[in-house]
Amino acid sequence: MKTGIAVAVLTIVTACPVMAQQARQPGERPKITVNGEAVVYAKPDKIAVALGIETWDLEIMAAKQKNNEILRKALATLKESEIPEKEIQTDHLSIAPRYDNDYKKENFLGYFVRNTLVVNLAETDKVENLITRVLQAGVNYIHGIDFQTTEFKKHRELARELALKAAKEKAEKMAGVLGQSVGAPIQINEGYGGSPWSYYSSWYGWGYGRTQGMTQNAIQDVRGESGENSETISLGKISIRANVTVIFELEE
Repeated sequence: MKTGIAVAVLTIVTACPVMAQQARQPGERPKITVNGEAVVYAKPDKIAVALGIETWDLEIMAAKQKNNEILRKALATLKESEIPEKEIQTDHLSIAPRYDNDYKKENFLGYFVRNTLVVNLAETDKVENLITRVLQAGVNYIHGIDFQTTEFKKHRELARELALKAAKEKAEKMAGVLGQSVGAPIQINEGYGGSPWSYYSSWYGWGYGRTQGMTQNAIQDVRGESGENSETISLGKISIRANVTVIFELEE
């Protein structure tokens, strides 16, 4: 498995003014406050897939036996796919009676057994074949696909750097319109609104990220060693966000 960004990184940056020239006290130097935001999209190098098995029967032991049989086939399929045992975990197990009217306990439907497995894939190219095979083995649900990166810190630092550059660029352009120039930064704050990372994909998953209202765009396309940019399925991209607020001095 290759580390880092296997195929491509898409970076979008934006900056927007908070207040062009704030009201100031006598003797106070003029200043400008701007926001800078950046989003780095990185290809995942680790994927967690949640597999669900649901069975039912009027007899509790029969319902459990049906579930165990599908679980056995699913585990055998994972073993054939060369997934290490340590990367397979039971996430949830429940056995409960179900009625047509649960409140009044009327019209007993049977005992429902639910079992959820989480499979961690270090080789992301296996996800398509794995999903097909476990469904054929009797797995009822794909509860979610969680895209992850082992280089989150590196991408976060890049996003922060781009956010700062976007803030400075915006401040310089605004100051230029007023016939002034930007001096040294007085204060820098990093925002933590919402999750610091999210992802988007054609697969149903546990998270979703979308960038809106971008007014200043810069794109980076960093390819892998092969130079190719194609995938058999859309694995999705993890988006690592950074947001900063910077106060600069204004110089006439």
